Amino acid sequence: MAWPNPFQRNDEHTRTAWGYTFQFTDEHLTPEQTYPLKYSYDTLGEEALDRLNSISPPTTSALPRNSNRWTEKKNLNANGIDNNTPVLKRDLYALLRDNAGTDEKLGELWAQVNTVPDWVDWKQIARGQEVFYRYGGASLTGLAYQSLLGGMGANRVVETLARTGGFSTKVARHRLFETTQYILEVTRSIEDIKPGGAGFASSVRVRLLHAAVRQRIMKLARQRPGYYNVEKWGIPINDLDCIATIGTFSATLFWLSLPRQGIWLRQQEIVDCLSMWRYIAFIQGTPTDPFSTPEKARTVMESLLLYEIDPTDTSKILANNIIKCLEGQPPSYASRAFLEANSRWLNGNELCDRLGLGRPGLYYWALVAGQCMFFMAVCYTYRAIPYLDRRKIAALRKIFWAVIVENKHGLGEVSAFEFKYIPEMNTKTEVGESEGTGVKQPGIERRNLKALVTALGVFVVTGFCGFRIISGFVHKFAL
Repeated sequence: MAWPNPFQRNDEHTRTAWGYTFQFTDEHLTPEQTYPLKYSYDTLGEEALDRLNSISPPTTSALPRNSNRWTEKKNLNANGIDNNTPVLKRDLYALLRDNAGTDEKLGELWAQVNTVPDWVDWKQIARGQEVFYRYGGASLTGLAYQSLLGGMGANRVVETLARTGGFSTKVARHRLFETTQYILEVTRSIEDIKPGGAGFASSVRVRLLHAAVRQRIMKLARQRPGYYNVEKWGIPINDLDCIATIGTFSATLFWLSLPRQGIWLRQQEIVDCLSMWRYIAFIQGTPTDPFSTPEKARTVMESLLLYEIDPTDTSKILANNIIKCLEGQPPSYASRAFLEANSRWLNGNELCDRLGLGRPGLYYWALVAGQCMFFMAVCYTYRAIPYLDRRKIAALRKIFWAVIVENKHGLGEVSAFEFKYIPEMNTKTEVGESEGTGVKQPGIERRNLKALVTALGVFVVTGFCGFRIISGFVHKFAL
């Protein structure tokens, strides 16, 4: 929910986009300035992928997205009998690392990602990693309902996502957890994001995955021109798309998601966390200048919010599939109405109406209000006490990993990031059925109701005590 600002300027430079109001300046990007970015992309990543494909050709109809070099799978002999022997599967990161010294193009990419830019400050990035966990619950809520679900309003981006089939209701929840695992990997420790770390390796794999998806869609578009409209939507996973993606994990969280939950970051926290995402953008082959300062990151976010968010029918399908894949599912067991209330609180009614989301009753709005009160109480209290802040960050690093990655209701294991959603001529995400059967256990909604009742109780007691104190003073002076 966008909080009203009585001091907001309102003149010829004022712009409002989907409930967010700001002043448009010469620093903001215009459609003319962003147009070239729709047709530029990570050419080095594609060239390196071509070399890797020639060294180790992908299996039939497979695009690589795996982090485990060895995996157990059926290995049938000539008689069709399973030998149950480990089969070497392609790990593009390992292939890149092992062949960088013998191939010029692979060596160029390897040298690039392993050369730490001068602007990187590891202590600052480590502080940036902590910011995510300091506001853990609110951060995950913002990423799920605004960065991801609200991001489905970007009409060009959804055309690429829909062609992978990865947002059907049957697989969307698993894909959401994989994305969350990636965020946990790059924030788990400073060693994980440094060259050679798990988060660093996953970032390189994501870069090569983007190249593989881009090549696949462009190949299909050449075979059948009507499959994907390059002139209208730009090159798949182009520089503008990648900038927008990094922005949804950083700027959108700083200036939209968290404030709408009643949480405002300190300026140094924004600088630190932005530096982390700037370095991640560097590894992924995304232009880093838009994230060089908070001012630039914010103007880019506002520009894209103004010009890139324009939901289509495809946007509606993907947004509703996200709701359906989470409905009644553990560990939160949230109802559809509560999921929609969260979405409307963070994205506003205008955008959610365009995305075709339902309008929940006041009860569910009250539950989201209770959730915000809970987050505010926890985050501000722990942030104010350094000892508790350190303990909370350390605990959430373990808890989030256990719930999202290791728990049977999450991924169940560290995801191998195998690419299962291959763009094909006949692949297009359609409206799916709900994967849940309703709320089976008291979950997040009961917690939020307790938080709301507690907050109202504190408000009533405080108000009553204040009234008695003031009444006493008035009575005393009246005598």
